[in-house]
Amino acid sequence: MEPIRVLQVVTIMNRGGLETMLMNYYRQMEHKKIQFDFLVHRSERGHYDDEIERLGGKIHRMPHIRPGNYRKYFRGLDKFFSENYHYKVVHSHINENSGFVLKAANRAGVPCRIAHSHLSDLGIDLKLPFRLYARLAMKNQPNRYFACSEKAGEWLFGKVENIKVLNNAVNVKEFQYNEELRKKVRRELQVENNLVIGHIGRFNTQKNHELLIDIFKKVNEKNPNSTLLLVGEGDLKIRMEEKVKKLGLSSAVKFLGVREDISEIMQGMDVFLFPSLFEGLPVVLVEAQAAGLKCIVSDTITSETDVTGQLDFKSLKTSPEKWATAILNSSVRHRDNATDMREKGFDTVTMATWLTDYYITEANGSQSKLEVTG
Repeated sequence: MEPIRVLQVVTIMNRGGLETMLMNYYRQMEHKKIQFDFLVHRSERGHYDDEIERLGGKIHRMPHIRPGNYRKYFRGLDKFFSENYHYKVVHSHINENSGFVLKAANRAGVPCRIAHSHLSDLGIDLKLPFRLYARLAMKNQPNRYFACSEKAGEWLFGKVENIKVLNNAVNVKEFQYNEELRKKVRRELQVENNLVIGHIGRFNTQKNHELLIDIFKKVNEKNPNSTLLLVGEGDLKIRMEEKVKKLGLSSAVKFLGVREDISEIMQGMDVFLFPSLFEGLPVVLVEAQAAGLKCIVSDTITSETDVTGQLDFKSLKTSPEKWATAILNSSVRHRDNATDMREKGFDTVTMATWLTDYYITEANGSQSKLEVTG
């Protein structure tokens, strides 16, 4: 039998939070039963594209979603679904823009149309009117609602019944603490005797690197043997490099770029710092807890993220000095959280089985009555 092909709708399959979550599930699935194909909105290849194709997935490309290009984009969607009429399940991860894709899927007769919320806010900017328009367009187009947290679901869908919270699970075994690996990583980074603070995230406004670096400045003033590891790329990276240089922190801050060895890098950290302006339920914080790290995070992040009791929530209105004090007072001992995370449904091995069953049930035409564990 041919596998059921599920269309995952994303922007681009780079190493972001939701993309990593999708790959975590995809790797664990039986590909004789389920295959993921991807509808992406960039012409360039993403970091995960090679792996997707190795696993048997297909990548379809659409143009950027731009207000001045809506009509052409909508025609392109109709053409896509008329040519790819075999999809029974479409799972869209592009927040309010999911309505556009799912409307075309609805017209094409796709029986299972999932909108999945991964954020709890987007702030106010020049794109707000178009986002509001997109939300109106979403009404009645999805017939299944997923979210990474209750807060994220309420933000995008409002008061909709039967929102399924699908945990942003990770491979717990991969992140489990390893003392020898920790020593190796710290030796390679030349930080064996330092307090190592880590952050992983794209250099954009949401991740709040401005405050992050200000906090580290205060940490470094009190403990000169401290290092900040910044993993990621993005539009604001050059600006942050200039800020680090201006503050005289160049020797204490390491810009590591995009890494494929996140689980190993986390072994070398002592504390994880995450002062985001807004999030849904960040995969990277689940990974940090799987690695046993103490995490100092902004209180804009839902408390649902605190799977292990190792998150210390701080207000963004709190001074960098107080954030720094929380870091300096934190335990740097990695804790074994594997059992706790598995029991709460944050391990991909368990959750991939649930999601496989869900897709099969929906593709076969009967509404799923499966309950999410955790």
